[in-house]
Order: sequence, then structure tokens, then C-alpha cells
Amino acid sequence: MRFSEDIYVYEWTSYFDNNCNSYYIGGDVQALIDPGLKKYLPDLLKSMEEDGISQEDIRYVINTHSHPDHYEGSVQFNDSSVKIGLHEREIQFLDSGGSQLYDLFGLRFPNVTINLIMKDGEITLGGEAFQIILVPGHSPGSLGLYWPRRKALFSGDVIFDQNVGRSDFPGGDGELLKKSILSLSKLDVDSLFPGHMGVVDGNAKVRSNFEMVIKHIFPYI
Repeated sequence: MRFSEDIYVYEWTSYFDNNCNSYYIGGDVQALIDPGLKKYLPDLLKSMEEDGISQEDIRYVINTHSHPDHYEGSVQFNDSSVKIGLHEREIQFLDSGGSQLYDLFGLRFPNVTINLIMKDGEITLGGEAFQIILVPGHSPGSLGLYWPRRKALFSGDVIFDQNVGRSDFPGGDGELLKKSILSLSKLDVDSLFPGHMGVVDGNAKVRSNFEMVIKHIFPYI
């Protein structure tokens, strides 16, 4: 579904199976953020086609972290011209045993070809400037993707609408998660695009959401 100019939202709403929200940035960027589980990728691509976006349009796949419900579908873009991105810290986590998380879900770890190693700082995608922000806590190499020109934040599983991501998976850390949320709260954000649940739209609503999470959720992390 088209959310605004060049931003498309594919929210996961099923109560019967877990998967993530996926997002697509069009225009000259042509980036798919978090393709989700491999078995649901055909449904995602079909929804994108209904919005006039073909699989061949995708130039980048940006993974906010490596958990199966966000990352597994990236393997379908191997052996193509697509640049598949993951934060360097998350790659280190996978190399040091983080891939064993897939065993907990009865899945085989996908051998994704990471050919875009992401680091903190500015990155240019299709002529647009973005910021990569390391936000550990849910996973050691979780990243936030911030688009300053549009004041859009793709937060993965760090912060949701009135909630936060789990910190009890391998590699999770509640104290780091709180620090990451505090760092994201300092950004000027008009639209928050989380890995699960709904989009938080409007600068005042985003600020209020951070304040609510910090006040009411932090004591339980």
C-alpha cells in the first residue's frame, strides 16, 4: 500500500503466524526493507506488483537485523544484481553463533549473500542520503534507517507503537535496548515505521510514543 510519495507499507496483520512489516522506498532509491520469511515473500511481491512495483525494480534489500521473520526472505535475492545489506555488527553476531537462533524456530539458516556491509553513518542510496544507526538490544547488530529529508525512521524491532522488541533472544540486552530507544528518540521523526504493529504518523504522535515507552515500558525491560 502506498503510504506517501515513494514510501510503501506492507503491514503484517495475521494473528496465526509471525512475520514482519516490510517497506519499500521507490523513486531512485528502490529499496526493500525487511523482506520477511521466505515462505511469505511471494505474497509480498504480489502486493508490491499491485502497487506497480516489480521484483526487477528492487535495487537494495536492507535488513534491520537477522532474525528469521525479517531476514530469511533475503536469500531469494542471491545471484541477482540486488545489493543485500546487513550491519557489520550483525554479521559478526551471526559468525559467532547467532545463526543458531534459526534452530529454535525449526528453520535452516539461509546462506544470504551480504554484498552491502552497513556501518554507522551516512549512506547514499539512489542519490538520497540516509543515516545508518546501530541500535543493539533486540539483536546485537540491529540498525535503524533514518531518512532525514523525509523525517522517516525505519526502526526494525527496537521500538513499536506503544511497545518495544524483545530482549530475551540470544544476543538481546534490555539495558542496551533502552539506550538505543533513547538515542532514536532524539531524532526529528515525522513517521515511524516499525518492524511490527502499525505505523506511527505525525511528529507529535511519534514524540508521544517515545515518551510513553520510556515512562511506562522501560521499568519492565
